[in-house]
Amino acid sequence: MAIKVLSSKKFIDQRGWFVEAFNQRRFNEQVASLTFVQDNQSYSTRAGTVRGLHFQRPPHAQAKLVSCLRGSIFDVVVDIRVGSPTFGKYVSAILSADNGKQLFVPAGFAHGLMTLEPETQIHYKVSDFYAPECEDGLMWNDRQLAIEWPNKSLDIQLSPKDLEFKPFKEFVSPFGYDGTPLSLIEV
Repeated sequence: MAIKVLSSKKFIDQRGWFVEAFNQRRFNEQVASLTFVQDNQSYSTRAGTVRGLHFQRPPHAQAKLVSCLRGSIFDVVVDIRVGSPTFGKYVSAILSADNGKQLFVPAGFAHGLMTLEPETQIHYKVSDFYAPECEDGLMWNDRQLAIEWPNKSLDIQLSPKDLEFKPFKEFVSPFGYDGTPLSLIEV
């Protein structure tokens, strides 16, 4: 499956705006046929907050649909599928409350983000329930991954758990390549 950026039409009038944030039929037609089982939200008080690079291992691997409800984020997806020609490569997108874009992250990819504004709120749907025994991640600033994080001058804030993630060279992936190289597609 490909990484996809989804855009929704915003209907604006004198009261403000309306957007259909999720439509299962449209999602199945344009992105993938899968069911989301849990919705999560996170709130970051400061710009420069980094969350990730997270994923869940099988048998509870998760696909995610990420959106930014308030503020903006630099959103990153890293290919962690053994045998992929893009193994260890990444794509990124800016998601914001203003642009209303969403990012679909299939299972088999690590996901992370950096808040670009204070008081940023994220919403994401996941395709499997949270399973702490399957939770894992990679070091956010790993030299081998060479992610071009914006605003390097910001005072980066991470959780203690995210600070403990291993570097990519020590990572043994449980994910196999499905035949689709890493790419970012707008739908």
